[in-house]
Amino acid sequence: MAINKVEICGVDTSKLPMMNAKQSTELLQRIKAGDIEAREEFITGNLRLVLSVIQRFSNRGEQMDDLFQVGCIGLIKAIDNFDLSHGVRFSTYAVPMIIGEVRRHLRDNNALRVSRSLRDTAYKALQVRSKLMHDENREPQLSEIAKALEMKEEDVVYALDSIQDPISMFEPIYHDDGDAIYVMDQIKDDKTSEESWLDGIAVESGLDRLGEREKRILRLRFFEGKTQMEVASEIGISQAQVSRLEKSALRNMRKYV
Repeated sequence: MAINKVEICGVDTSKLPMMNAKQSTELLQRIKAGDIEAREEFITGNLRLVLSVIQRFSNRGEQMDDLFQVGCIGLIKAIDNFDLSHGVRFSTYAVPMIIGEVRRHLRDNNALRVSRSLRDTAYKALQVRSKLMHDENREPQLSEIAKALEMKEEDVVYALDSIQDPISMFEPIYHDDGDAIYVMDQIKDDKTSEESWLDGIAVESGLDRLGEREKRILRLRFFEGKTQMEVASEIGISQAQVSRLEKSALRNMRKYV
């Protein structure tokens, strides 16, 4: 038996093939020409993509076999609807389709039930959004979706909110060279102050050993309770840079406090 062998739906994931951009484009062209064998080869070549997407749903209490099958449905839908003329990579188009299919499955099997009419409205809104994105090659405005559905904007928002999944505070929303930015980094805590998070430690002595920019970032983040996005805007650097500098500063402070 192979080391670290993992089987999902009878598929040995360690043996799943990988596909480069050139191979992907060639197969997609053959698929559009009606080549069934190319379609099967392309599906197999993108099973790793499905596997990587469903990993983020591994803590939902669902069988991975079930999620993998649902993800494959999303993959097939993406293949059927993908348009090479738009000039985007297939994976860029397919990932949201796979995620959407998995989330739809989780919503439909969720113990917290939303009324059928509200759910139908939300699905219609998502369909209109997808159609407008396909036709206009851009993200549609809420007003455009509401107009197409002949509904008030607030009713569309209410319907879409009703089918949203709760997310973890530690859900990564951005990665840059290994430094992840989490949901909690985006949330402002008005209660954060010198008396709460930093109280009881020799803060000032630790801060004095930092550079001016690192010191300013920590003061804005933990004394004033600002988000990383707000700090980045005030200082004039990217949020990823704020995240790196913040982590570096905290590591340095731990040496002295």
